[in-house]
Amino acid sequence: MSFSTSFKLLLSSSLFCFPLLLAAQYNLTGTVLSTDGQALVGANVYLPDMAKGASTGMDGSFQIADVPAGRHTLQISYVGYASLVRDVALPQTEKLTFRLPLSSFSTGMAIVSATRADERTPMTYTNLNRKEIETNNLGQDMPFLLRWTPSTVVTSDAGTGIGYTGIWIRGSDPTRVNVTINGIPLNDAESQGVFWVNMPDFASSVQDIQIQRGVGSSTNGAGAFGATLNLNTSYVAPTAYVSTDLTAGSFNTFKRTLRLGTGLMDNGFFADARLSRINSDGYIDRATSDLESWYLAGGWMNEQTSVRLVAFGGHEVTYQAWNGVDASLVDDPVLRRTNTAGTEKAGEPYDREVDDYQQTHYQLLFNHVFTPQWRVNLAGHYTRGMGYFEQYKAAEDLADYGLNYLLIGDSTITTTDLIRRRWLDNDFYGATYSLHYNDSQDLLRSTLGGGYHYYTNNHFGEIIWARFASDSEIRDRYYDNDATKVDFNIFWKTSYNWRDRWFPYLDLQFRRVDYEFLGIDNELNLVNQTASLNFFNPKAGITYQPNTRSRAYVSFAVAHREPNRNDFVGSTPANRPRPERLYDLELGAEQQGDKSAVKANLYYMYYLDQLVLNGQINDVGELLRTNVDESYRLGLELVAGTQLASGLSLQANATLSRNRVVEFVEFVDQYDADFNWIGQERVVRRQTDLAFSPNFLAGAELRYEILARQKQHDLSIALRGKYVGRRFLDNSSDPDNALDAYFFSDWQLQYTLRPAWGKAVRLNIQLLNWLDQLYESNGWSYRYFLDGDETLLQGLYPQAGRQLMVGLGVDF
Repeated sequence: MSFSTSFKLLLSSSLFCFPLLLAAQYNLTGTVLSTDGQALVGANVYLPDMAKGASTGMDGSFQIADVPAGRHTLQISYVGYASLVRDVALPQTEKLTFRLPLSSFSTGMAIVSATRADERTPMTYTNLNRKEIETNNLGQDMPFLLRWTPSTVVTSDAGTGIGYTGIWIRGSDPTRVNVTINGIPLNDAESQGVFWVNMPDFASSVQDIQIQRGVGSSTNGAGAFGATLNLNTSYVAPTAYVSTDLTAGSFNTFKRTLRLGTGLMDNGFFADARLSRINSDGYIDRATSDLESWYLAGGWMNEQTSVRLVAFGGHEVTYQAWNGVDASLVDDPVLRRTNTAGTEKAGEPYDREVDDYQQTHYQLLFNHVFTPQWRVNLAGHYTRGMGYFEQYKAAEDLADYGLNYLLIGDSTITTTDLIRRRWLDNDFYGATYSLHYNDSQDLLRSTLGGGYHYYTNNHFGEIIWARFASDSEIRDRYYDNDATKVDFNIFWKTSYNWRDRWFPYLDLQFRRVDYEFLGIDNELNLVNQTASLNFFNPKAGITYQPNTRSRAYVSFAVAHREPNRNDFVGSTPANRPRPERLYDLELGAEQQGDKSAVKANLYYMYYLDQLVLNGQINDVGELLRTNVDESYRLGLELVAGTQLASGLSLQANATLSRNRVVEFVEFVDQYDADFNWIGQERVVRRQTDLAFSPNFLAGAELRYEILARQKQHDLSIALRGKYVGRRFLDNSSDPDNALDAYFFSDWQLQYTLRPAWGKAVRLNIQLLNWLDQLYESNGWSYRYFLDGDETLLQGLYPQAGRQLMVGLGVDF
C-alpha cells in the first residue's frame, strides 16, 4: 500500500472518529478540602454549562457522571469558605484537588483558627475529619478514638475504653497534653489533666480534631509539653437533620445517642442538640460506668457576623478501678480482672465505692468580619464542676479526722470503720480573643490573641458514716482547703508567603500564672501562700512548598510548664519545685503522589527541670515531684499511605525514639524487719529511660472498599493492628519494673444504606483485640528495702481481651 493511500485511510479514520471522541462521556472526579487539608463534607460542585453537579462525601470527594470531553467551567462553594471557579478539561490527566480558603467570614474554622496550625505552619500535626471520628465512635472515650494516630498510647482503668481513660503522645503523660474545645482550655487548672469521663460521647458533637505533636503553636490553658488537642464543635449544618445511634457490645456495654439540628435557616438562625447515655460493666470486676451527657448549641450568622451559645455537660458515676491489679495476677485470665476497691469492708465489697462527678460547660462565641482583611473572634466561658469519690475505710485513726478518742467502759476506742466522701467544688471562667489580618493577596497572615482564665476550687472531705462517730456531726468535714489560680496569656503569630514557596513563621507568647493555696511554710505551719510565674514562649520556623504535593518544614519552639497544685501544697518555699522548660526542634517533609503519600518528622525535645517522682518525701512525709536537670526525647515519626488496588488501601505509622534522663537521684525507703521506717537510701541513676516512653510504636490499617462510592450503599472492611514497645513504670530502666511490649488487632465492618425514606442507615461492627491478647497499658510501682532486701510492689491495669461492639445509626 502506497504512502498516499495509507495517509488517506488514516485521515478518513480520524475524521470519522473525531465526532465520536467529542461525544465521549467521562466521569469528573475530585476532592474538595480546606487549606489545612480538612475534607469539606457537603460542598457544592457545579457545572453551569451543563446545569448538573454533585455534593462532596464524607472524605470530600465528588463525582459528576456523563460529562463530555473538552473544557468546562467548574464552580465550587461551601458555607463559610470562599467560592472557587476553575476550568477543567476532560478526559482528566491527573487527580483534581481543590482547596477552599476561609471566606471573609466562617463560623467554624474561624473560631479555632487562632490556636490551629495550617499548611504554612512549620509544626507537626494530624487532622481528623468528621468521617474519621465517626468511624471509631462506638461510645469509647476520646483517647481511644485517637489511638491509631502517630506516637499515641492510650489506657483505660476499666479495661474497655469507657470510664477513666488517658492518652500519652510521644511518651508525654496526659497532664502534658494541652486540650481546647473551640479554643477554650479544657485541662483541669490544678492537676493539668483532662478527665474525659466527665464528657461521655463528646465525640458525637465534634466536627474535627487537630493534634499538634511537640510544643505546637501558641494556645490557651496549660502548657503543651507533648502535644495539643484542638477540638472543634462549631460547625453549622447546611440543612436540618436527625440522627440516632445505638451501640451494644461486650461487658454489657450500651450507648444511646440522639442528635438533631435545624441547619442554617433562611433567617440566619441555627440550633443543634444531643443526648447520650452510656452504660458498661467494664472488664475489671465491678468497674461499672453509668454516664450521661448532653450538648446544646444555637446562634445566628450572616456574611459578616456570627454569635453562638454552646452548652454541654456530663454526669458520671463510675465504680473505682484506680488501684490496678497486683502484677502477680495479670497472667491469669480470671484473676487479672481483680478489683481491690471497696474490699476494706468485711464481707462483700462496699457497693458505693464510686466516683460521682458532674460538670457543665458554657461558651459564648462571637465572630465578626470588619473587612476582607480583618476579622475578630471573642469568646467567654464558664465551667461548673462538683462531685466526690466515696470510700469505705477500715480501722481509721479517729485523730486523723479531728475526732476525739472514745472511752467505752474500760476501753479506749482509737479507730473506727467509716465511709468518707472527698469533694471537689470548682468554678472556671474567663475569656479568649484573637484579631486576624490577611492581606488582599494572602501574602501576610497575622494573629494577635490570648486569654484570661480564673479558677477556684474548694477541696473538702466529709464523713457520712462511722461505726464509732465520736463527737462528729452529720456530714462532718474533716478537711477544707481552697485554692485559686489565674492564667493570663497573650500571643502574636505571623507568617509570610515569599515567592509562593517559602513561608517564614514567627510565634511569640507571654504567659503569667498566679496561685493562691493553703500549704506548709518553712516552719511546717499550714498557712495561705501565693506563687507567681512568668513565661516567655517563642517559636519560629519556615515551611517550603515547591508545589501542591510537597512540603518541608523546620521549627524551633520554647515552652514552659508550671508545677501543679500538689507540687505547691506538698512543698515548702524552701524546697518548692521549679517550672519545667522545653526546647523543641522539629524537622519534617511530606510528599503526595497520585496513589500514595508519605510523611517523615524528626524531633528533638530537650527538657530542663522536668518534674518526676523520684521517691523523695517532703518534711511532712509526702512524696515529692522533683526537678531533674536534663532529659530529652529524640525521635523519628513516619506516616505513609497507598492505594494498593481499586478500593484497597494501606495506612501505616511508626515512631522510633530515644527517651532519656541524663542523671537523677532516686530515694528508696528503708524498713527494718518489723516494717518500721528507718530512712531513705540515695541511688544515683544515669542515662535511664523516661517512664512510660516506648522506644518503638507502630500502627497500620488495611481497608477494602467493597462497594466504594455506590449511589445506594457503601461497604468496607478493615483490619488494624498496633504494636507498643516496652515501657518502664519509673525512671530507673529496671527491666523488672516495666510493662511488657504488646500487640493488638481489630476488625471492622461498615455498611451504609441510603434508602428513599432517609439519608442513611449505618452499621458499624468492630471485633476488638480479636487475637485475645492479654496485655497491660498502665501501672504504678513502689520500690523499697525491707531488712536490707530490695522489694518491688506493682499495680498494673489489664486491658480487655476479645470484645464485640455493634453500632447501628439512622440519619434523616
